[in-house]
Amino acid sequence: MKRRPSSSRLSTSALRQRAQRLRLVLTDSDGVLTDTGVFYSSEGEVMKRFSIRDGMGVERLRVDGVETAIITGELSLSVRRRSEKLAMPFLFSGIRDKQKHLEIILRETGFSLEQLAYIGDDVNDLEIIRAIHPHGITAAPADAVPEIAQAVHYRCKRNGGYGAFREFAEWLIALRSNPAA
Repeated sequence: MKRRPSSSRLSTSALRQRAQRLRLVLTDSDGVLTDTGVFYSSEGEVMKRFSIRDGMGVERLRVDGVETAIITGELSLSVRRRSEKLAMPFLFSGIRDKQKHLEIILRETGFSLEQLAYIGDDVNDLEIIRAIHPHGITAAPADAVPEIAQAVHYRCKRNGGYGAFREFAEWLIALRSNPAA
């Protein structure tokens, strides 16, 4: 499967420059860190499946000087626990309008749009992707909805919950490791 370039394709050199400024990768949860599946009991949500490899992507970014944070519309104990396990400094949960919440994220983190990356998979991610895209770096898992897949700088080969976040992390680290190429 070929990666689909965004409508405003950037050169590798421009992407490398943006990667050098990167300080925070924001990720959606369901559809990026999970495979969109959830198990419910009569008491409600029981569990979600997360990829251990994606967790290593969080750690590898941290070692490279880049923090990570989850932004999700869900209020999920599973997501909170995963965020804590990965020692993410920020978790933005219960956020229905992610683009609107971006101002708060910038204020709380102290970062600028130029220092952000975002990976999302569905239509509720489109506006935040459009806000970050002109300044930072954006991505989508292989199984993202078409509107998202066409709007990002990088489309992963892997599906959400099956290493898409790790793939994006490795791509960012590679861009950062060779700024002059």
